[in-house]
Amino acid sequence: MARDQVLKEQWDQLVAKLSSQFSDGDPLELDAIIYLVGVQELGQYHRSFKKDEKINLMHIAICRLLEPYGYYEFEYFDEEGWPHYIVKEELPTLKAGEQAVLMKEAIVGYFLEKQYLP
Repeated sequence: MARDQVLKEQWDQLVAKLSSQFSDGDPLELDAIIYLVGVQELGQYHRSFKKDEKINLMHIAICRLLEPYGYYEFEYFDEEGWPHYIVKEELPTLKAGEQAVLMKEAIVGYFLEKQYLP
């Protein structure tokens, strides 16, 4: 099976599973899944986040998701438990569709690593 088809099937399976768990079945968008990864990485599940914290959660998620690709490297946790990353390599200029494919691939890889997907 072609790599793109495998990714599409894994992505669809992930969206369905996360959507049933977190949104009563309404399909989650890419940004919502990135946000969930940020919450997972922070590990502070049972609290509300302010708008700027939500943006920071998405940044954490993007860093963590793109770390295996060599773009970011984990540096340390601050006194409040927030992870910090350093830029290892600048992201290439990608078209919107290419960005979405890269993020979907990274997210699927993340959830496979966490054994959330079979």
